[in-house]
Amino acid sequence: MNEYKQCLIKILLWFHNYCEEHGLRYYLVEGTMLGAARHQGFIPWDDDIDVGMPRKDYEELKILMGNNIHDGKYMLETEDSKRREYLVPFGKIYDVTTRMVEQRRIPVVMGAYIDIFPLDGIGETLEEANRNFKRIAFRHDILTSRAVVVREGRKWYKNLAVRIFQALPDFLINEKRLLHRINELCKERSFDNSNYVGNLVSTYRSKEIMLREIYGQPKLFSFEGHKVYGVADEDGYLKSLYGDWRKLPPEEKRKSAHTMEQIDLHTSFLQ
Repeated sequence: MNEYKQCLIKILLWFHNYCEEHGLRYYLVEGTMLGAARHQGFIPWDDDIDVGMPRKDYEELKILMGNNIHDGKYMLETEDSKRREYLVPFGKIYDVTTRMVEQRRIPVVMGAYIDIFPLDGIGETLEEANRNFKRIAFRHDILTSRAVVVREGRKWYKNLAVRIFQALPDFLINEKRLLHRINELCKERSFDNSNYVGNLVSTYRSKEIMLREIYGQPKLFSFEGHKVYGVADEDGYLKSLYGDWRKLPPEEKRKSAHTMEQIDLHTSFLQ
């Protein structure tokens, strides 16, 4: 395991211990959950860590961590950030002793991080859930198109959308106001009181909509030799996102989709 992945593991373990100490629920999600179930760690060609938290726990985490640096090393940035370039409706926990530059329309300088996604309710029936989700997805697509860059490997019509929305003048689309509206829509329904829930700002879109019981009580999984929490029904969760998740993808698809311009594990981004 390379030095960068070791850094991410340290962030995850700190986060795990912090959640245990404060009674907060979390789950490994997306490719990280797939890695835990299929590889007992990172997917070999992947290079990130994603976790999800029921909205109640996510909001409590924001209050507890605030804008402070914890244990001299870890801080949280969320959708409430004042930075113009921070345009994602979820949080990131940084190792502040490191520095990364992510390739975006306005490049984002940050520390090595793990993503923290809020998990929300979306409806009582699947039909209602899909109807409610469309209101969020439409706005999220616009926000994403305004924030990212055209890149090789993305479907042509997505790159076209990026070009179109970025050609619009800034006064027509206020990204921060759009981000705030997405957040408001996601928070309309409680995770704990909805039949259907999900990570509503995921790249997997409506595949993320599933019965709350699939998340269930967080369950321990082995991840690179450590015990961390994942979903209760990993088969149901991973089938929804990936179909036959036990089967490896073809070799040409075994690559990371992240676009980092720079990674420096020995310099603080706060400098």
